[in-house]
Amino acid sequence: MKQVCTNRFFQLYLLVLLNSSVVWAQQSTSHTIKGTVLLSDGRPGALATIQVIGTQKGTITDAQGHFTVSELSPGKHEIQISMMGYTTLRQDVTVSENQPLQFTVRLQPTTNQLNEVIVTGQYEPQSLKKSVYNVRVIDRERIRLRAAMNVMGILNNELGFRFSNDLTLGTTDVQLMGMSGRNVKILLDGLPMVDRGDTRESLNQIDINSIERIEIVEGPMSVSYGSDALAGVVNIITKKPGSERLSVNARIQEETANKDYNLLTNQGLHIQNAGITWQTKRWNLSAGVTNNTFGGWQGQSEGRAKDWLPKDQLFGHGKIGYRTEALNIYYRLDALKEDLLSQGVENLNTHLARDQKYITNRYVHQLQGDWKLNDQLQLNGQASLTDYQRRTQTTILDVTTNRRTLSLGQGEQDIATFTSQTYRATATYKVSSAVSLQPGIDINRDAASGDRISGSPSISDYAFFVSSTLSPTTHISIRPGLRFIKNSVYEAPPVIPSLNTKFALTPTLDLRLAYARGFRAPALRELYFNFFDASHSIRGNPNLKAERSNSFNGSLVWQATHKVKSTLGFFYNDFNNLITYGVDPSDPHITTTINIDRFKTTGVTQENAFSWKALQATVGFSYIGRYNNLLTETDTTTYAEGKLPTFIWSPEVNANLTYTLKKLDTKVSFFYKYTGKRPSYLATVTADGRVSAVLTEIAAFHWADLTLTKPIANYLTLTTGVKNLFNITRLANTSTDTGGAHSSGGPSPVSYGRSYFLGLAFQWYKN
Repeated sequence: MKQVCTNRFFQLYLLVLLNSSVVWAQQSTSHTIKGTVLLSDGRPGALATIQVIGTQKGTITDAQGHFTVSELSPGKHEIQISMMGYTTLRQDVTVSENQPLQFTVRLQPTTNQLNEVIVTGQYEPQSLKKSVYNVRVIDRERIRLRAAMNVMGILNNELGFRFSNDLTLGTTDVQLMGMSGRNVKILLDGLPMVDRGDTRESLNQIDINSIERIEIVEGPMSVSYGSDALAGVVNIITKKPGSERLSVNARIQEETANKDYNLLTNQGLHIQNAGITWQTKRWNLSAGVTNNTFGGWQGQSEGRAKDWLPKDQLFGHGKIGYRTEALNIYYRLDALKEDLLSQGVENLNTHLARDQKYITNRYVHQLQGDWKLNDQLQLNGQASLTDYQRRTQTTILDVTTNRRTLSLGQGEQDIATFTSQTYRATATYKVSSAVSLQPGIDINRDAASGDRISGSPSISDYAFFVSSTLSPTTHISIRPGLRFIKNSVYEAPPVIPSLNTKFALTPTLDLRLAYARGFRAPALRELYFNFFDASHSIRGNPNLKAERSNSFNGSLVWQATHKVKSTLGFFYNDFNNLITYGVDPSDPHITTTINIDRFKTTGVTQENAFSWKALQATVGFSYIGRYNNLLTETDTTTYAEGKLPTFIWSPEVNANLTYTLKKLDTKVSFFYKYTGKRPSYLATVTADGRVSAVLTEIAAFHWADLTLTKPIANYLTLTTGVKNLFNITRLANTSTDTGGAHSSGGPSPVSYGRSYFLGLAFQWYKN
């Protein structure tokens, strides 16, 4: 009997336990939170951490960004969503008795740049804090918020960057820290871009939609990157595959050119982009196409002519890659076709008009690979081939009959071709945790041909470089470097040294100090390129000397928390035989390239980044001076009524402010920059070989953009706003021209004025 009672007791216990489990399961189902985490660009937030505040409940998101948290009591809860590189989000939710709660959140990138991965000039990708170089990074989020049509639209708000425009040719040049574009190295994924003239027009011949981030290294990088890197390096990093298996993106944006806009007649600016990425475990493929159309702006021109030339750009890129844990190799092709149209004024007597069309074709092939043999040794190889061609086609239009005939004037039918080959290989060997070595070879060959090129010249540059990172303590990093050069035309110094150091003075304060020796052989465009048309008379100078420099720079970075960062930078550059433009002594109507015996730049920059609640901001200041010894050695220099100063200075102030309206899920961004008056020199070479100059000034101006960005669906983002709020078009100039060979004379052109834009971006991902 006792055994029967015992059995019945256990049966009753099991029945109660089973019923309790069923009830508990029903309750747990009803007390569940389900959600989806998306990133700011619509991608799923994989591996984000989900925590229920005040409890031990939590989880992580899957590859699709989905998560589920069960066994919660009914009522209100606070959910915390966090992910490295993104601002932590807290969300109040109410758990219902009857059905699971489902919601979607979107994470925004954090302003903390300590985790920004940089690659320019490094042994391996590393954070800004660990780098011995002072590097600025413009990330994908900043690019997206700017809603720029080209790279210039991103850089024009950065400290130290200034742009000058040639309205006749439709090109734009860049200055960095007081140095012209010929001393700024433009890289695409670490490989150099080719330009026809001395202007860095390649900056605006890169598809803005393919850019992941832009890395800016100020100061000479001649040991690592050789010629053209005296002022610094702008490395444009293209997008790489993420964790998604398949992704599709598209973008359209419409923008006015001042008051000009019409979708059907191409007035204004229009951009259309589409791209796709696919990958398996090891293989990845991507392709994209972008069309940029600018209808031009008439401005102060009359009749058929326009101040800003109509431009049509068609970009295309394709990539195939293979990667494992130890090997990553890929081939990428970037192609560009660009058409600019310069329409001449109709002659009222003959009813004829002279039109010029500039047609550019650029093909950039690059092959890159990384191979990690073991934890100590890693190899990297790069090879690129650039085929760049610019054609000038001049026609005479009979306006009455609409018939065209080719013009046979000097330089009016021309094809200039430039080819560049680059081969680069490096090895990184970790001797110990305190010592690393990086030897490498760098081979560059440039060739040119065309009616405006004297002969068919070529220049080859062979270099072996070696650098090392020494870390005697955890607070000190020292990176010495040497570059040995053999140039086919110029006798280079036996060796170019550099020394970069980083000292962690305290946990919150870092000091960087650097010295570098620079060498730059004249480029083909400066030696042999002759350009004569209605607006330009430029002659190359085969007798140019190579540029040499000594440069010092440093920075002091204070970061108390991840929300506040302040950087104080300073630099001093001393150049010999700097190449610039001057008046040809044999013909005052012709401009030629000349050497300036001595040239100096110096300055200080201050940049502060901080975030407070929904506000993210950076505020900066720079004060840059330039010196030219010809100003003190010639009696013919004049400036107003007095003597020219030794150093001439120019200030800059910038601010980037972004405020997030959480309830509206909208970001409001304000970008501002004050550019002080820009001094420049108008040089002249006298018949006896003396160089004289007149100091000129371009007026100061204020620039501001305002943008609003709002997700309107899981995969759609709307962007709208106003650019050039102060409606700047031209600046007063005390010279009869802009102080350079590429100018149309008179006031210095800046922009086509205030513009309004509306854009829509689509991004869809599948894992």
